Amino acid sequence: MPLDATAVAALPKVLLHDHLDGGLRPATIVELADECGYRDLPESSPEALAAWFVSETPRSDLVRYLEGFKHTVGVMQTADALRRVARECAEDLSTDGIVYAEVRFAPELHIEQGLRLEQVLEAVLDGFSAGMAEAQAADRPIVVRVLCSAMRTAARSLEIAELAIRYRDQGVAGFDVAGAEAGYPPTQHLDAFHTVQRANFHSTLHAGEAFGLPSIWEALQWCNAERLGHGVRIIDDIAVKPDGETELGLLAGYVRDRRIPLELCPTSNVHTGVVRSVADHPIGLLRRLQFRVTVNTDNRLMSGVTLSSELARCSEAFGWDISDLRWLTINAMKSAFWPFDDRLALINSAIKPAYDAAA
Repeated sequence: MPLDATAVAALPKVLLHDHLDGGLRPATIVELADECGYRDLPESSPEALAAWFVSETPRSDLVRYLEGFKHTVGVMQTADALRRVARECAEDLSTDGIVYAEVRFAPELHIEQGLRLEQVLEAVLDGFSAGMAEAQAADRPIVVRVLCSAMRTAARSLEIAELAIRYRDQGVAGFDVAGAEAGYPPTQHLDAFHTVQRANFHSTLHAGEAFGLPSIWEALQWCNAERLGHGVRIIDDIAVKPDGETELGLLAGYVRDRRIPLELCPTSNVHTGVVRSVADHPIGLLRRLQFRVTVNTDNRLMSGVTLSSELARCSEAFGWDISDLRWLTINAMKSAFWPFDDRLALINSAIKPAYDAAA
């Protein structure tokens, strides 16, 4: 029997691919816009604004989908606004039953009113710290870590990588490159990824979402990314024969053999035109083939999802049960950019007991 979102919400979950500026509360956007004088919101009420963001009709490709970030980023240009958004993010994730999350954002997008990159990052870290404290007090403990994203359409990736490394002991988990893929290959940011690697730090990379196998290959073989942000287009290297048998190409075989985590975001992929529906998403096949699959929200505001609703939707589409969700959650925790001892402790103290009890 498929699991509903309420049942899933009661289970401990792990989130590896979530954008801070893609998960604001609509009411917060309206309030921050009023405070800072931002006048470009397409709707003035929280309810209408929420509907505008999650409307699927105009979002037929990634570029159109990204337009919504103009408005969220537009109200996230002060330290107070960044702290509030980060604190509320931690609260919302803990309320959804998430026990560990890595939330990414691009510091370079929040300096339009004079903040330095360091001030931007420190405000977000402060907000997450406050949100974690509030969640702990409410008996909903969560660990939230930051992934610093550089925009692949800009030329600040080395600077952002160095920023992430400097704050690795203050709550930054790793480095990422995000933004429109077509025309902006990962290899344009080799110096940044090599800097991260030489510092014994962690990196993930948006690859294989709107662009195909070459993006994935460059992310792995040139940039040494440890995880693939989305990576859904690895399906292009998997042949499904008429009898249902599958044949993996060299790249797909490499990804599976090396247990490279896929940060898959099914509903987001529907909204960006990658797939027609969640039921058509390759995540079902990739899970059956034992790839290192994880389920993620990408942008909770833009897609109108929580991690619980996303897992419930996949449960309905693919017949997943408690054992599947347990496998996916442990996959995600194993793949986190967090010390091994901490990951193992959370798996053994919180994740496995809760799923064993639910089963």
